[in-house]
Amino acid sequence: MLLNQRQRSCLSIPKAFLSSTSLLASSFFVVTYILNACSSPSQPDQGNETVLAESETELPVRDFIFGDEQPFPQCHASTLLRNTNGQFLVAWFGGTEEKDDDVGIWLSRGRPDHWSTPEEVAKLRDEPHWNPVLFQAPDETIYLYFKVGKEIDHWETWVQTSTDGGETWSEATELVEGDRGGRGPVRNKPIILSDGTWLAGASQEDNQVWDAFVDRSTNQGKSWEKSDFLEIDRTELEGEGIIQPTLWESEPGHVHMLLRSSAGYVYRSDSEDYGKTWSPVYRTPLPNPNSGIDITQLADGTLALAYNRDNENWGARAPLSIALSTDNGETWPRVLDIEEGVPDDEFSYPAIISFGDTIAVTYTWQREKIAFWMGTPEQIPESPVAFQSR
Repeated sequence: MLLNQRQRSCLSIPKAFLSSTSLLASSFFVVTYILNACSSPSQPDQGNETVLAESETELPVRDFIFGDEQPFPQCHASTLLRNTNGQFLVAWFGGTEEKDDDVGIWLSRGRPDHWSTPEEVAKLRDEPHWNPVLFQAPDETIYLYFKVGKEIDHWETWVQTSTDGGETWSEATELVEGDRGGRGPVRNKPIILSDGTWLAGASQEDNQVWDAFVDRSTNQGKSWEKSDFLEIDRTELEGEGIIQPTLWESEPGHVHMLLRSSAGYVYRSDSEDYGKTWSPVYRTPLPNPNSGIDITQLADGTLALAYNRDNENWGARAPLSIALSTDNGETWPRVLDIEEGVPDDEFSYPAIISFGDTIAVTYTWQREKIAFWMGTPEQIPESPVAFQSR
């Protein structure tokens, strides 16, 4: 039997499947991966058909958003959204290499094994584009935020919108006209607080000094107000600092963030006034190799964190793990490595969302592909490794 390009590539089983948490789990992942990835590709379904097909998907499932036919050598920094019709949207930046002038923002729609051909949806000029962030407002408008600029400390933040599920997009506009350095969501999705405020985790990288803040909007994204930088004890936090906050609200007005850091650990800050002011940042026991993290809050309050378990600054971006907490992030007793690999591998920059009792993650796979994983909390086992470096 002749195999098309996608089917041939699907037979390269990632290393994670060959050494999972247990032999049984590994076997299940391999079988699930082959059955899902090797079936004939098709265009994404629409509307109720997508919801029906998704409900019939056996979990956990893992897939690549595209095969070997992509028009860009490298890709990174994906973002994930589930539309109201059950269809997923995934965006990332792609080009020759990060920081090259040909890097633009790409997007695909669909569901596992049924992804649309990637299309470049944002390329304002011949300069690198960075860190797309997808977000859907209560009126179902989809927002795509992204950065443009050769140097991070001179980033411009742009936004464009879609009212037809990501089929077409408005002209991009600057989020805060004339501002430079990282306004609005820097990498992770904004959240809507219980009082209706939109809250975006933001950060600034200026001459190797990193600071984090939030941008708040009380008028559905029409304008944004920047908070003060979070207070950092730089005698305790080594290196550049903290960036790329990921946010959740535990009860009305009580908002929390976890942050990527240069000190080998995830840092945290808390707010009791809807994100207007924040506590000084403090270290958590969660390891962090100076790589992106993301969090989602399930309907029952459970937190699911996607992160790399290594505590060396600029350390290994493998394994890539999901950890669960039921006590507002104090402990993380259940962990699953969705990719294992070796230190030279890169499974990084996860974007994580939840809906019902399902968790979905996209992430960078060796800078060559964007991978997708979907499962349930019940499939994440009890494990002591949440605070352990690989």
